[in-house]
Amino acid sequence: MVKNLYPRCAVCGVKVCENRGGRVADATPPTEKMPPFCPMKLMPDIFAEALVEYNKPEIREFARLASVQEFQCYERSPDGLRTKLPRIEELVQFARKCDYKKLGLAHCGGLAGEAKLLTEILENNGFQVVSVQCKSGAVAKEKIGVRPEEKIAGPEAWETMCNPIAQAMLINRAGVDMAVMLGLCIGHDTLFIKYCEVPLTVLAVKDRVFGHNPLAALYTSETYYKRLKSRLD
Repeated sequence: MVKNLYPRCAVCGVKVCENRGGRVADATPPTEKMPPFCPMKLMPDIFAEALVEYNKPEIREFARLASVQEFQCYERSPDGLRTKLPRIEELVQFARKCDYKKLGLAHCGGLAGEAKLLTEILENNGFQVVSVQCKSGAVAKEKIGVRPEEKIAGPEAWETMCNPIAQAMLINRAGVDMAVMLGLCIGHDTLFIKYCEVPLTVLAVKDRVFGHNPLAALYTSETYYKRLKSRLD
């Protein structure tokens, strides 16, 4: 990699990797327009390595089905292209495409109601659902070194730690075809991902302020939450 340069796709204004100019199928992207931080320029070997992985039959088919699922989320109307599927419906459709029968649901205890609704939807669509909530195991927070003053319910309260490693291990042992993560906290979700050994997707992430829609903070970062864009000294 070129010294002091690293991929920065988020700030790219060119995006030669996308079809912004109406290129026809199999056309070559205008690589001469790539900015110096473009990963296609900095690390072309990575893309060659990735294609080797995609050429593995099981990976190639999985990737193909994912692209088909993306395609089916849109429909053409007289007014142009429009979306039509919520993520829960996408989950059902994609799991069927992959011929999955048994799904593992790792959910936050604070989203028990949502987990119950999701389980009902998935079971009504023919799936077996193994669900494990984050507090499973009833392990006191002191076991991982949490101090009394760091407990949400207060120093004197008995408080269960979130247990994402056990969640992952239970779901692994249950022999599910795919895991679905619902509302785990930051950090806990990271541990679950680390220990989960089956294909994994995320239905929703935790955001206590915005009803589990963290992008709302980005959408209001020019107004109500402009403090988020303040530079640190």
